[in-house]
Amino acid sequence: MNLLAICIGNTRTRIGTFVDDTLKQTHVLLNANFGAISSQIERAYQPIRREQGPVVLLASTSPSVGRRVMDLVEKQLQAPAVRVEQDLPVPIGRQLDPEAIVGDDRLLNAAAAYDVLQQACVVVDAGTAITIDFVDGSGTFHGGAIAPGAQMMLKSLAQQTAQLPEVDLAAPTETIGHSTVQAIRCGVFHGLRGMVRELTERYAEVAGGYPMVIATGGDADLLFAGYDLVDRVVPDLTLLGMKLTLAGANGKRDER
Repeated sequence: MNLLAICIGNTRTRIGTFVDDTLKQTHVLLNANFGAISSQIERAYQPIRREQGPVVLLASTSPSVGRRVMDLVEKQLQAPAVRVEQDLPVPIGRQLDPEAIVGDDRLLNAAAAYDVLQQACVVVDAGTAITIDFVDGSGTFHGGAIAPGAQMMLKSLAQQTAQLPEVDLAAPTETIGHSTVQAIRCGVFHGLRGMVRELTERYAEVAGGYPMVIATGGDADLLFAGYDLVDRVVPDLTLLGMKLTLAGANGKRDER
């Protein structure tokens, strides 16, 4: 499988190149820097341009950026952009309300996590928003919880209060914040960890057993690396879900 996978989030775009089924390179760029995204897509496509059956697969939670990237792919690479869900469904069962609209990234993360673990799991995506989703032991995605991510919390505190400063995201250096900056970092860092633990325990009650916890997203390593609750931090989980989606579609075609 030769695949250029492009996943557009609310703030960042992740680009990965799979050559002969192996993820060879990944890059993460801010959506605001579209020129850099354009240049990186061109470079990332080069290793597979002349390989057999290259595919450009696009997932997006930002419709405006998604449209720009789709136009760019078709004009610059002269290749069709195959869209996750619209053209290829993510291979995972779902138990959701009929009106539910779920981001491509959540489904892709869930599918990739279950494909590896083959058991009930909680998938935490720590990005602009943080999502904590549950996949049962049969591989069915049930949804979960959505909350502001770390950067959004920090920005909100600075913008919505009179005296609190804008603080960069970092792990607190003390358990009890003895300064305003450390107090804010303690609140955000431990608050997000505590929310994930509380929800995981609630999901475990529903599942009848403790699920494995997988974390991904731009802030996952800072928040959850070394945290006893989280079994694995997998930065490229969404890209692996895109590879799985294409593989599932190819398998269905082969069966015909």
